[in-house]
Amino acid sequence: MIWPALLLYQITKQAGAYDALRQGISRFSRNDLFIILALAWVFASFLQGIAGFGAPVAVVVPLLITVGVKPVYAVAMGVLAHAWARFFGTLGVGWLALLRVSEVENVVRTAFESALLILIPTYLGGFLIVWVYGRGPAVRHAWPLVLILGTILGVGQLLVALFSPELSTFLAAAAALLALYPLSRWKKYGEPIPIEEIPERPAMTQTRANEQKEAAPVMSLGMSCLPYIVLTVVTLGVLLIPPLNAMLRQVQIGLPFPTVETGFGVKNAAVARYAPISVFTHPGMMLLVTSILVWIVYGAGGYYRAWADRHTPESIWSALLIDAVPASVPVIAFLVTSRILDHSGQVLTLAYGIAAASPPLVYAGIASVIGALGAFMTSSSTASCVLFGGVQSSVAQLHGMSRETIIAAQAAGSAYGNAIAPANVVLGTSVAGVKGQEGAVLRITMPWTVLVAVLTGLATVALVVFAR
Repeated sequence: MIWPALLLYQITKQAGAYDALRQGISRFSRNDLFIILALAWVFASFLQGIAGFGAPVAVVVPLLITVGVKPVYAVAMGVLAHAWARFFGTLGVGWLALLRVSEVENVVRTAFESALLILIPTYLGGFLIVWVYGRGPAVRHAWPLVLILGTILGVGQLLVALFSPELSTFLAAAAALLALYPLSRWKKYGEPIPIEEIPERPAMTQTRANEQKEAAPVMSLGMSCLPYIVLTVVTLGVLLIPPLNAMLRQVQIGLPFPTVETGFGVKNAAVARYAPISVFTHPGMMLLVTSILVWIVYGAGGYYRAWADRHTPESIWSALLIDAVPASVPVIAFLVTSRILDHSGQVLTLAYGIAAASPPLVYAGIASVIGALGAFMTSSSTASCVLFGGVQSSVAQLHGMSRETIIAAQAAGSAYGNAIAPANVVLGTSVAGVKGQEGAVLRITMPWTVLVAVLTGLATVALVVFAR
C-alpha cells in the first residue's frame, strides 16, 4: 500500500498539482482554519471511505504542509482526524471482517451502536485540529463549524449504517465534502481570521498574505483534482460492480504454510495460501492504476515540463525510493511482530487474562481499549477486528452482556486506535520529510486517544446497563 500511495503523491507533486490545489482552495476560502478542517478532516475522511490503507495520510499531509501547517502538526492532524472513518471506511472492509468472526445476532443493532460510539472520535477529531491550531480562541471561533461538519460526518454515517454500513462512511464524507462550499460562503469562515481573535497559532508556519505574490499554478483546480476523481471512479468501479469484482477477486497470491504448534499447545492449522492477497481488488492496485492514468494525462498535458521550468526537476522514482524504503521497513517489522504475537497465542492470552480479571462492567469499560490495542499493533481496523472480534464476542457471552454492544466497542477502538499506530505515524513523517519526529507526533495524538478511550468506555458501560 505504501509504495503506490507514495508513487501517486510524487506523480501529483512533480506535475504541480498540489500547488494548484492549494492555491485553488485558498481562493475557495481565505480562512486558514476552515481550509485545514476541510483537508485534514473532511477530505481525508472521504479518501478513507473509498480507499484507506494509508492513502489519506499520504495524500493529505503534504497538502496541509503546503497551506502552512508545520510538518509535525500536519502529520498529527492527518493521522488523527480521519481515524473515526477507519472502521466503516474502505467500503466497510472492517465491518465485514468483524461480522465474520464475532457471530452477532442483531446486525442492525451492531452497526447502529458501532456508529453511535464512533461519534466520540468524530467530533473530538475536529475539535483537536482546532485546538492545535490556536488553542481556546480557535475553539471559540470554529465550534459551530466543527459541530456542523461533525454532525454531517458522524450522524450521517450513523443513519446510513442502518441500511448500508458498507457505504456509510463514503456517503457521509461525500455529503460533508459537498457542504464545504455553502459553508465557505459563511462570512465568518470565508474571510481571514483577525489576528486579535486568535493571536497565537502554534501549528502555522506562514501567513497567507505571502500567497498573493505567487505565480499562477501550472494547471487548473479541476485538473489538480484529477487523481482523486480517478481514484474514486476506479475504486467504486472495482468494488461496486459485482461481475467485475468477482472476476478480479479470482486472482489471489499467498504462500503455503504447514501446521505449527507451540510448546503451550497453541496450534495453527496448515493452509494452502496464508493471508492471500486479491491482487486486482487490493487498494494498492487501485492506487497504482490511478497513478498510471494520472501520469499519462499529466504528461500529455505538458504539466511536468511546465513545473520543471519553474522548479528544480526531481526524479519521481528517486524521490519514491527515498520516501518509501524507510517507511516500508518499520511497517514490515510491526506486521511480523503482530503475526508472532497472534500465532504464538500471546494475543489471546492477553485478552482472556484481562477478561478473567475484570468484572463485567469493568470489561465493558475497557473493551474498546482492546480494539485500540489491535489497531496499535497492526495499524489496521480490519486486522484489529480479526484479531479480537471473536474474543470480544466470547467474553461478552461469558459475562452475560450484549454481544452487540461489546462488538461495537471493539469497532470504535479499532478506529480511534489508529491515531497512535506506529506504522501510520511513520508513513506520515516519511511523507512530511520529518523522519525521526514520531515521538513529537505521538505527544499530540496520545492524550487525545486516552480521552477518547475514557469517553468510549463510559458510553459502552452506559449501553450495557441500558441493555439490561
